Amino acid sequence: MARDITCVEAIREALEQEMARDPSVLVMGMGVDDPKAIFGTTRGLVQRFGPARVFDTPLSEDAMTGVAIGAALAGLRPVHVHIRMDFVLLAMNQLVNIAAKARYMWGGRVSVPLVVRAVIGRSWGQGPQHSQAIHSFFMHVPGIRVVAPTTPYDAKGLLTQAIRDPDPVLVVEHRMVHAQRGLVPEEQYTVPFGKARILAGGDDVTLVGISHMTVESLRARSFLQEVGIGAEVIDCLSLSPLDTGTIAASVAKTGRLLVVDTGWTACGAGAEILASMAERPWPRFPLLRRMGYAAATCPTTRNLENLFYPDARRIASAARAMVHEDAGSWVPQGKEAAEVLDFKGPF
Repeated sequence: MARDITCVEAIREALEQEMARDPSVLVMGMGVDDPKAIFGTTRGLVQRFGPARVFDTPLSEDAMTGVAIGAALAGLRPVHVHIRMDFVLLAMNQLVNIAAKARYMWGGRVSVPLVVRAVIGRSWGQGPQHSQAIHSFFMHVPGIRVVAPTTPYDAKGLLTQAIRDPDPVLVVEHRMVHAQRGLVPEEQYTVPFGKARILAGGDDVTLVGISHMTVESLRARSFLQEVGIGAEVIDCLSLSPLDTGTIAASVAKTGRLLVVDTGWTACGAGAEILASMAERPWPRFPLLRRMGYAAATCPTTRNLENLFYPDARRIASAARAMVHEDAGSWVPQGKEAAEVLDFKGPF
């Protein structure tokens, strides 16, 4: 039976069901057993499964990632939670040179079934070192799968798939996606890697969203409908492997593609998607554009941060400019997204 629940509840349910199903699954990370429970995603797990399977870790990301990799090599299935993706940088050698390469270097005789949950998102009041989304770094590395769910249905299904996968998986969670609601089956299920999802149809322009930018793209679609433009919205979901086929089929219909990332545009996920489209033999070359973080370090104040991140109004403006091939002077009027208005910062 499907219920209307939030992404937070879907993530927690996936963890609880997989831990109940498989005793080798454990959850570790700073704050996983805290009353706040990583925005509520690990609430109740330590009470049900005990501190041997749900435990806090010291402020030592490199060492703790080594512990998680060792546990995975020994036959366990650790889920290592980082409440800020920024600090995954401290474990880059462990993840890129050890976890991602172990299967290859040992001729397939070992595997590292490790899940890394990394939280990203707006963070006014925290500034440059707590605001980064570095998923494109890992898209560059063979051996690591990268997923970024947007809906509660996909949050549960992708996390379940990630826990069962024999190789390392980075699950990117935007904390403003955490509040999204949707229908989620109570029973266990998986969502396959490497498959994007078309959330809304349209014939004039294709909007591909990554993480929370999918939500903003859907809002932009509503603005575009008011001026007679039909936008097809695709949720990327899986960044590595990437479903270029679904995107290309949409672009063949619309002739225009706008990719909106929740990261910097240079060498980012949007750049990779656009490059994959540019390499195709189109009868008539489509119009391609990307949006993402401004080419600057994230500011600390809310007013400046509002300029740093794309939003539905600017996405709609850019898409209309592509359709009409003008300078994009039109900007729709509208309120900020509810989750942005509700976010008090910095946590």
